[in-house]
Amino acid sequence: MTTHTTTSSPDLAGTRERLWAALGERDEAAAAAAVLDACDAGTPVEEILLDVIGSVQARIGRAWAADRISVAQEHAATAIQERLIAALAHRTPPSRRPRPAGPGGDGTTPRRVTVACVDGEWHALPARLLAEVLRGRGFLVDYLGAHVPTPHLIAHLHQTGADVVALSSSLPVRLPTAHAAVTAVQAIGLPVIVGGAAFGPDGRYARLLGADGWAPDARAAASLLAEGPRRPAGVLAGSDRGLPHLLDQEYTLVTRTRTRLTRGVLEGLEAKVPAMAAYTGEQRERTAEDIAHIVDFLAASLYTDDAELFTGFLTWTAEVLRARGVPTGALLAALDLLSEAQRDFPRAQAHLAAGRRALIRVPDPQASGLHA
Repeated sequence: MTTHTTTSSPDLAGTRERLWAALGERDEAAAAAAVLDACDAGTPVEEILLDVIGSVQARIGRAWAADRISVAQEHAATAIQERLIAALAHRTPPSRRPRPAGPGGDGTTPRRVTVACVDGEWHALPARLLAEVLRGRGFLVDYLGAHVPTPHLIAHLHQTGADVVALSSSLPVRLPTAHAAVTAVQAIGLPVIVGGAAFGPDGRYARLLGADGWAPDARAAASLLAEGPRRPAGVLAGSDRGLPHLLDQEYTLVTRTRTRLTRGVLEGLEAKVPAMAAYTGEQRERTAEDIAHIVDFLAASLYTDDAELFTGFLTWTAEVLRARGVPTGALLAALDLLSEAQRDFPRAQAHLAAGRRALIRVPDPQASGLHA
């Protein structure tokens, strides 16, 4: 689920700045003081979770993308944020929480929700925030955390008697896995709502995969769950609807040859980008990772049959690399090599061509090499 819809209260703004400064210093005590002082001053826990912690987490992501903080700094800040959520988890007394009615509709049995990240999704903080918001609103919540394999999820649901499942994913490359999870949960008779950046800003991929509901943020998800998700008219479950474009097998062939494609593009770049001759082992590894991500997003765009998924990833990647002084030309060269390898696949060719057109509109820094 998306972490927040930020408010602009001066008190919240001040708390956000205190928290941001503390995280920059990796000062967990100061970070805890910032959020707990706000709580003691009467700020609702939900606002602190979403409008402070969630907002600051989004700022951390933007700072990493702009190369203002390192991956290690981002991880350290996120770890502190997770512990802050735990500290706030029981600040709302259970007796004061409203109790959303469960399936019986008697107004007394709370609705039980299982919150989980799809298999392979490690960005768990948005789902954790949703779980705590739901608890604060009186739901019974089973929070399963990051990277939950679908068989484990289904086994848990059989054992616990959940009323509904909320699945979170941040990366579109997890959409095929999310589809499998949605289908499996619906097959045992439970509704599924989904959220997170993976499903598109307008929820288009949630509809494509047949989810019972989509929410743009935690507040919207809580409201949807309180009402009880209902499948929109004309939208079938993912297991019934199917994705007819997958019959061409392009998605399957790209995923099966991922390693070979990545290796081939890396070797081709060595001939096209002279600076790579001086790369260290670490630089070559990072370049290979970038190429693998391109292949993964190409596969996801083929799964959804939406070239915008691929072009959005490429333009975002170009901006991230540009902040690090890496030229767009290297990405273009990688796309050309991939296009040659996919010359017999018309949909892949079309998505790669769309990616190329999008990249040429991104300003190119004066630098050489994919990871100079």
